[in-house]
Amino acid sequence: MKSRTYYYSDPVNDDFAGTDIKTVELPADYRYFPKTWLRHGAAFVLYHIIATPLVTVMQKIVYGEKIIGRGKLKGYRKEGFYLYGNHTRVMGDAYSPTLLAWPKKAYIIAGADAFSIKGIRRIVEDLGGIALPTCKTGYKNLLRAMRKHSDMGHIIALYPEAHIWPQYTKIRPFRSEAFHYPAETGKPIFTFTVTWHKRKILPGAKAVVYVDGPFFPDMSLTEKERRQKLRNQAFEAMTERAKSSTFEKHQYIYRPKDS
Repeated sequence: MKSRTYYYSDPVNDDFAGTDIKTVELPADYRYFPKTWLRHGAAFVLYHIIATPLVTVMQKIVYGEKIIGRGKLKGYRKEGFYLYGNHTRVMGDAYSPTLLAWPKKAYIIAGADAFSIKGIRRIVEDLGGIALPTCKTGYKNLLRAMRKHSDMGHIIALYPEAHIWPQYTKIRPFRSEAFHYPAETGKPIFTFTVTWHKRKILPGAKAVVYVDGPFFPDMSLTEKERRQKLRNQAFEAMTERAKSSTFEKHQYIYRPKDS
């Protein structure tokens, strides 16, 4: 991808993914877990035997990705936790949680667009995708699914910025609602911040990912206060790490809507 200039007016809602996928409406009773053991087995083979080795090689070749602080996750994988990262890549962001969660599986909360491409919805699900509902009534179903994931000790990744800004080197504002799940269940959270650096030999930028945490919900607070405190801790950790970026490929310029 060549360097380019992006103009934004809303740092919370503007999106530069450029995928142009037509979103398919998901049913309110969307099934979040495979129904049969055959499907479980197929998903295991696809994720652990096929996808994970490919992802490991791809992240290294395409992004030169290096993870610093992965050892902080040791001791927490058995009971499960939540990962929160900045959203700066169309494909690479779907793969970093795989490397962080290994040898366990990473489940990633994603927008309905990821499940709207004809013929690959099951593949996305088997690779750990958790679909965000397209209707309000579907959120009760999602909440039940998230509680089950938590009870099963799964590792779940979220991108609280919600929208993709390619190789953006700062942290955009995000809401506390994304921290509802750990605030409710008491599970710890970790942040993983992708920073960008000039490659020495190959053209383009390489990604260095910093892991921080754990941050635990303060169960003496109300659920709303717990969410906000976790949000602030994550935002502060990610903002500090983002300062480590030393290469800015794209330029982002604020331009009000009325201008």
